[in-house]
Amino acid sequence: MSQTILLRSAKNTVACLIGCAIGDLGAIFSFQSYYAPESIPKDMWNVVWGIAMISGICTSIVFETLVLWRQLGPKSAFTTAIGMSLISMILMELAMNFADFAMMGEPMITLEVLPFTLGAGFLAAWPYNFWRLKKHGKCCH
Repeated sequence: MSQTILLRSAKNTVACLIGCAIGDLGAIFSFQSYYAPESIPKDMWNVVWGIAMISGICTSIVFETLVLWRQLGPKSAFTTAIGMSLISMILMELAMNFADFAMMGEPMITLEVLPFTLGAGFLAAWPYNFWRLKKHGKCCH
């Protein structure tokens, strides 16, 4: 049973990661492209990471809604997606942005850091999702 929960929680975490990554990385890449060829100004870094986190959480909710749409219908899919654990999403977003900063020293996405950024997000959220699934039988509220 524990192995089933482990795999299911990993799948749930990957789905969340896809949604979070689209918004988070898309926001950082947009700022990065706007300011190219220069770097994003240092006084904008916190704004960029804040927008990236909000974007990641929003796209995760949209992605989860689309995934659940056929199964639950539009209203239930949306309320279920909204009820997904914000703690998990926040942990994922913080880890992704911390990894980005630790490797790049600024908000910047490159193909070299992408696996580490995504890996950090996954590893930060997975234990919480596993615990929640084991305790409540679901990752949602």
